[in-house]
Amino acid sequence: MPLLEVEGLKVYYPVRSGMFRPKRFVRAVDGVSFSMEPGETVGLVGESGCGKSTLGKALVRLEKPVAGRVLLNGADLGALSGRALRRARRNFQMIFQDPYGSLNPRLTVFSALDEVLALHFKLTKEERRARAAKLLDRVGLRAEALDRYPHEFSGGQRQRIGIARALAAEPALIVADEPVSALDVSVQAAIINLLDDIRRETGTAFLFIAHDLAVVEHISSRILVMYLGRVVESAPSRELVANPYHPYTKALLSAVPSVDAGGRSRIVLPGDVPSPLDPPSGCPFHPRCPIARERCGRETPPLASPGGSGRLCACFYAGEMSN
Repeated sequence: MPLLEVEGLKVYYPVRSGMFRPKRFVRAVDGVSFSMEPGETVGLVGESGCGKSTLGKALVRLEKPVAGRVLLNGADLGALSGRALRRARRNFQMIFQDPYGSLNPRLTVFSALDEVLALHFKLTKEERRARAAKLLDRVGLRAEALDRYPHEFSGGQRQRIGIARALAAEPALIVADEPVSALDVSVQAAIINLLDDIRRETGTAFLFIAHDLAVVEHISSRILVMYLGRVVESAPSRELVANPYHPYTKALLSAVPSVDAGGRSRIVLPGDVPSPLDPPSGCPFHPRCPIARERCGRETPPLASPGGSGRLCACFYAGEMSN
């Protein structure tokens, strides 16, 4: 049984319009479906504004979908509220992108961790403090950090505290929303390796959101590629990087720096990502696609397996694009 099942998830934001104009919506997430197994790390990539972070927040109930379902261990999270939702929150947590803004500057590290521990576990304060010290040790910080405030730490250390806070509830799923994009390159590898170590030791599943395919390839067993609110390709990491099917995935990979002189040539896409307020008809990628045909502007390709390959791609001509 999958740990997480996402079915046709949509997150739309209403936009103000004139009194006599029809209501309009920003289609941030527009019908996303996928699943995750226990202990799996799935990468989610795409350009800025494609809906990655909105999707992650919808999974942990920080955004409200207008349609679709999110099932965690078979339970419909959208049907939960009040005490039932608070109990369920122990099973899913989030690591935020900004290590500076995600911690309350008025709370010590222990207070930040204790909020989670006191909510989900029946422990004395001394037991919670001991548990908090173990959490810090797990992420590479000393117990003496418990009585310090966030401003006393570097960005990488703050992100480690954010990871410890997410781990405090012992969740089955952690959504990591670009957890290294705000950090120095020298710190990024250490944080990525830490998350991978945690997955192996605890069996926690991770949805790792990023815009850097090189980072996602390193940590993920499977990659989802998003464009304009939709998943356009899904495949095992090595297969996707070695042989991308979707022309958008090809363009993303061509932008990854390589030491191989015979690597992929750079694919420069024309124009910008269309507005999710007014997405194009048919395939959302067709205005920028180098192989678009007339059909692409009329019909929306389903996320399907081209030629029975077992991989998923939303492109009518994916078979022609494979290497």
